[in-house]
Amino acid sequence: MLAALWDKAVRVLGGRPGTAGDLAARYGEPHRGYHNADHVLAVVRDVELLAAHRSLADQAVLVLAALAHDVVYDGQPGDDERASAAWAVERLTEAGLNADPVTDRVAALVLATIDHEAGDELTALLMDADLAILGSDAQGYERYRQAVRREYAHVPDEAWRAGRAQVLRGLLARDPLYATPQARDRWEARAKANLAAELASLSDPR
Repeated sequence: MLAALWDKAVRVLGGRPGTAGDLAARYGEPHRGYHNADHVLAVVRDVELLAAHRSLADQAVLVLAALAHDVVYDGQPGDDERASAAWAVERLTEAGLNADPVTDRVAALVLATIDHEAGDELTALLMDADLAILGSDAQGYERYRQAVRREYAHVPDEAWRAGRAQVLRGLLARDPLYATPQARDRWEARAKANLAAELASLSDPR
């Protein structure tokens, strides 16, 4: 499925398919509780939904960036994204797109996930799709919360609560949370409620 999505997007941009390499294997790594194939497929789905008004080429660039954005995930913020961007450049070069601004654009989109600052609409669309999970229904958000905790199973509960609370406060401080109007309409209210509820549960763990 992941390789097929990669090949489809590469073809739209005039590149050679068959260059996804170890994409699926990486997202199947056992240490991934949340940043796995399910997550990346959801980001692809949501970015296509949000970017329906953009050109087919723009949508293909976004799909490639979505597929690559967590391809390297070793729990090293910043380093993971830079390695993922390098992976994308290597694969797109193999696809014959190295002389095309597409490769630089995909790499820049992946790197933007380091700080989630949206400098233009394409970046904003990817950032919002990456955070769409926060606007899930109660059951979906609970599955997300548990999956993230599994990735940090090695962290003691007290340290986890402190670190997670800091992350949640940072997300709640973003006003708006989502950069694009279509994402805000779909997910903003529910996401803020989910984040607030999780933050409250950390101070009163059950």
